[in-house]
Amino acid sequence: MHPSSISIDSYNYSLPDERIAKFPLEVRDQSKLLIYQDGHITDSRFHELPSILMPDDLLILNNTRVIPARLILYKPTGGAIEVFCLDPVEMGHQDAMAAGSGVRWKCLVGGAKKWNDGLLIGVDIERSIGLVRCNAACIERVNDAFIIEFTWNDPSMVFLEFMDAVGKIPIPPYFNREVERSDLERYQTVFSKYQGSVAAPTASLHFTPEVFAALKENKVQLEELTLHVGAGTFKPVSSETLSGHEMHSEWFSVSRNTIHKLRNRDYNRLIVAGTTSLRTIESLYGLGVQLINGTAAHEMLTLSQWEMYAYDESAPTLTEALDALLKYLDERNLDFLHAASSLLIAPTFNLRLAQGLITNFHQPKSTLLVLVSAFIGSDWERVYDHAMANDYRFLSYGDSSLLWNV
Repeated sequence: MHPSSISIDSYNYSLPDERIAKFPLEVRDQSKLLIYQDGHITDSRFHELPSILMPDDLLILNNTRVIPARLILYKPTGGAIEVFCLDPVEMGHQDAMAAGSGVRWKCLVGGAKKWNDGLLIGVDIERSIGLVRCNAACIERVNDAFIIEFTWNDPSMVFLEFMDAVGKIPIPPYFNREVERSDLERYQTVFSKYQGSVAAPTASLHFTPEVFAALKENKVQLEELTLHVGAGTFKPVSSETLSGHEMHSEWFSVSRNTIHKLRNRDYNRLIVAGTTSLRTIESLYGLGVQLINGTAAHEMLTLSQWEMYAYDESAPTLTEALDALLKYLDERNLDFLHAASSLLIAPTFNLRLAQGLITNFHQPKSTLLVLVSAFIGSDWERVYDHAMANDYRFLSYGDSSLLWNV
């Protein structure tokens, strides 16, 4: 059965509102850690993770940083319009953050019907040189989103400074509350580096400097990648089957050194922190196959939602695919692979790399829960029943799990 025919109702469970963690614990690594392996479930705490992992295990983390993507701007009449920045247009996230006046973003717009063609909406920002007028103009509509051009009259200002001045961290809608000062720190991982996500890689919110020190002492290897989490992470599956759900493409970056380590299997077991890290490393195989088959896009390597489900026994090996990626980087003298993926990991997907997955407890009828099912099979229901019966906290600020598929 092709996974597109999977009924999303198979991934439903009762999640009372009081079980959703609306605020983080005072100490990140004091969260509960459910461990699933070989059909057995045990309970631990996240700060004990370093003693659970083994020397030479490889742990992969997503070092993306959440941006204040919810911008509040004002029409000339004084009415507020919310603009939610999704992705920059014709440039990468880092370049867009450092861009001056005239940068364009793909955005969702609240109250879009009130935004007439040619209407400038904006806000004044207090800077050392005085008030800076910042404007936003709608350039065109793209499906349910808009291309918005942002301009301002201070040549020394960059877009990230504009965001910091008028934007808010886009906490999940199921918190049912406004952003608080604590979210500015706690809705970021302690190792976040590269600006671009509109949602946190929540599986990694539990890590602390103390946990990293203990991992290092236990000789656990660490590698980082970057996947900028898009707004699609909050998008529920509204169709009856997965065939009607469109995964939004997300930009990622993986270093040549990481790909080389994966190719040579220079580690014991591979554990990924978060569904974003899992989707990224599993996408590498598909992109390598594209290069081998001559079907790769010329501008940027891009993997579609169902592409990898068409592979059969005649498909290239994992080693061949990773070799193709390394050759691609060598020919272009690149240290990092920049690509995009809309891969949906569902049952029947052939997981080629990860043996362990660190992840939180996800919403009912979500693609993230489908991914967990692909990783550990139908036992996801036992895992979630156990978490519900043992007072685990759910969703982004909730508790964690370590799931093994070996």
